[in-house]
Amino acid sequence: MAPKDPKQGGGGFFASIASTFSAVTKSVNGLVGYEGLEVINPDGGTDDVHEEASKGRWKQEDRDGYWKEMRKYVGADVTSMVTLPVLIFEPMTMIQKMAELMEYSHLLDMADECEDPYMQMVYSASFFISVYYAFQRTWKPFNPILGETYEMVNHGGITFVAEQVSHHPPMSAAHAENEHFIYDITSKVKTKFLGNSIDIYPVGRTRLTLKKSGVVLDLAPPPTKVNNLIFGRTWVDSPGDMILTNLTTGDKVILYFQPCGWFGAGRYEVDGYVYNSTEEPKILMTGKWNEAMSYQPCDTEGEPLPGTELKESWRVAKVPENDKFQYTYFAHKINSFDTAPKKLLASDSRLRPDRYALEQGDLTKAGFEKSSLEERQRAEKKNREEKGHEFTPRWFDKTDEICPTTWDDLQVYQYNGKYTEHRAAIDDSDSVEAIDVKSIEFNPWQYENLAA
Repeated sequence: MAPKDPKQGGGGFFASIASTFSAVTKSVNGLVGYEGLEVINPDGGTDDVHEEASKGRWKQEDRDGYWKEMRKYVGADVTSMVTLPVLIFEPMTMIQKMAELMEYSHLLDMADECEDPYMQMVYSASFFISVYYAFQRTWKPFNPILGETYEMVNHGGITFVAEQVSHHPPMSAAHAENEHFIYDITSKVKTKFLGNSIDIYPVGRTRLTLKKSGVVLDLAPPPTKVNNLIFGRTWVDSPGDMILTNLTTGDKVILYFQPCGWFGAGRYEVDGYVYNSTEEPKILMTGKWNEAMSYQPCDTEGEPLPGTELKESWRVAKVPENDKFQYTYFAHKINSFDTAPKKLLASDSRLRPDRYALEQGDLTKAGFEKSSLEERQRAEKKNREEKGHEFTPRWFDKTDEICPTTWDDLQVYQYNGKYTEHRAAIDDSDSVEAIDVKSIEFNPWQYENLAA
């Protein structure tokens, strides 16, 4: 018999399943010019709508001006069509943020060493859940410039490289590898702007290969919703299914991310099962994506086996207190040059002048540098089109493979191995000149400075 669906709530092992009521939603209809906007309070309190709407990081004049500019985009995909103020940014780019998934890479090392195929799935699923703690940050990362890269070493024996492979539509690709696993992703999102919130749909493909067993895993994550973008305190929710499929054996993990309910009921909660290839539950998994995940062997009805107990598979590491950008220690680490390899590529995200200025707290300079980079990118695009050129990524190749996803079709980019050769040549060389990496000028460009 199939186990009780966690989405249905009540009874069984998952007695703590969230209330099916949605979080308290309030309309801003009482405010002239803001008809139809909603403020959603994740705590489910009874604050007056005007009071809640005035909360958040926006000043009154900034908030009003931004809404007047943005209201024409309601219902649209705003992935790359809107210029946003640095006020809402964090000093990190999207391709840097892709590397945050690697914080708990030891879980993949454990999965690779594990003989039990179902525990392989437990550790791998816990790995993919772990990044949601970082995803709850409400600051927006910078959009990468076409050709921008990010490299990371000095963590878990991993070599990580990411590259912005397309500008329209915005797409990134990344490759990570150590002695235990190979991780590849082509990343793209679709969005729907709803006025005071935005729905984000993950149109990407993730492949994880465990080297010892050779199994290949495929990830389908849930969508994400960012609430209270302009009015109220911004917060993030990711309700829906995360599905991790073993393409080699047919085993599968289906985990349901509970939506936030009344007074925060169900917020952060994740419940589900590891299934074998005949869809029989083998291990139940439960926890909170901002705290920890646990597992326990179960029977065919999804109930815990007698004589077994819940065991923890992952717990979030200690984080800095009162960090301005809600960064973890690992986020600070990947934003620093401590994780940079020898002879860092000039196209690396750490070198972006807008990112660095924001990190130093200079919003005026950050805004100026961001506009300068965007203008240069537009000039490059115009020149490329006039010459009939097509941008060619350096470390990833565009394939003919079109991958269907729940939200849209995806053009797949494949790691071409050239970065491994590039890195090996540098690491084997005794003549690599020691330089101050901070003195390197950010340069992802294909042409000379056409905007100068």
